[in-house]
Amino acid sequence: MAKSMSKTALIRHLAEKNDMTRAQVSDFLDSLCTTAYKESKNGFTLPGLGKLVLKHRKARMGRNPATGETIRIKAKKVVKFRVAKAAKDSILGTGTTKKKAKKKAAKKAAKKKR
Repeated sequence: MAKSMSKTALIRHLAEKNDMTRAQVSDFLDSLCTTAYKESKNGFTLPGLGKLVLKHRKARMGRNPATGETIRIKAKKVVKFRVAKAAKDSILGTGTTKKKAKKKAAKKAAKKKR
């Protein structure tokens, strides 16, 4: 399995790709994170990547795995990240790509000619 990209590697890559200094990219990432933390209460979207959403979980009954005793779990807030469809399709290699769309259109055109 490939090693995941570290923050330092990400900063270096973005700096090279966008002709910026590493300090500029680092400041941008820090401000992006700060904004995401503040705005996640209302929902924060990074187009093409996903959305941070604050969800409320209701109180519920659960079970203590050690004793088997039934316990009450309090209501709480949780932060979830919903991955955008474009990101899913790109990572998993699914969805309609340009080649697939062209093939589909060609097939449809061929059927109409008959």
